[in-house]
Amino acid sequence: MQIKDSVIIITGGGQGLGRSMAEYLAGRGARLALVDLNQERLDEAVQACTAHGTQARSYICNVANEEQVVHTVNQIAEDFGAINGLINNAGILRDGLLIKARDGEIQKMSLAQWQSVIDVNLTGVFLGTREVAAKMIELGNQGLIINISSISRAGNIGQSNYSAAKAGVAALTVTWAKELSRYGIRVAGIAPGFIETEMTGSMKPEALEKMTAGIPLKRMGKPDEIAHSAAYLLENDYYTGRILELDGGLRL
Repeated sequence: MQIKDSVIIITGGGQGLGRSMAEYLAGRGARLALVDLNQERLDEAVQACTAHGTQARSYICNVANEEQVVHTVNQIAEDFGAINGLINNAGILRDGLLIKARDGEIQKMSLAQWQSVIDVNLTGVFLGTREVAAKMIELGNQGLIINISSISRAGNIGQSNYSAAKAGVAALTVTWAKELSRYGIRVAGIAPGFIETEMTGSMKPEALEKMTAGIPLKRMGKPDEIAHSAAYLLENDYYTGRILELDGGLRL
């Protein structure tokens, strides 16, 4: 598909990888609907995107809330008159060991820790894809849905909730690609490794050094490299039902 003038929704579009993808695609002429919970960050992202001379709008929405997702997708379709793509990028972390035993005391990952990550990172992807795909079919639009998975989908210590959600996202990508192809809708995924973001930027230098030492390329990925991959998937009409791994060769 052609990126220029295509209407792309990006969840978690106000910051981090979402904003990087938004600015990159804005530079290619995409019209952007940015979804997040932080209005200040959204305003900054919209301003950065419109500086490229394209259209961008912000939408406050909790991706784990069915009513809000339905309303937001309907509003985006009304505002732009079309939907050509969705990037399911919104996500949270609530890391912790399943069980931690020390000095006779046992700590457990709480159900709230588990459920909050599943709600946003997995159910949010389900709701967003369901509503956007239905609206694209209704409008007669074809295009691509990109799900952001993770290298952690293979299983990562301290991330039972996150790993389960991202593995689910990868499986849903394959499932939906098969189901939605008849409507001209492709579904693909990106599984980033360790990427330079605000979160990794706040880590201690020794922790960052240890992290990058295990990466064959000896550095973390850059947000623009994820954005470039999203653009590639949008433009390559034969790519569907697969996860593009972008991890510098690292395997957990």
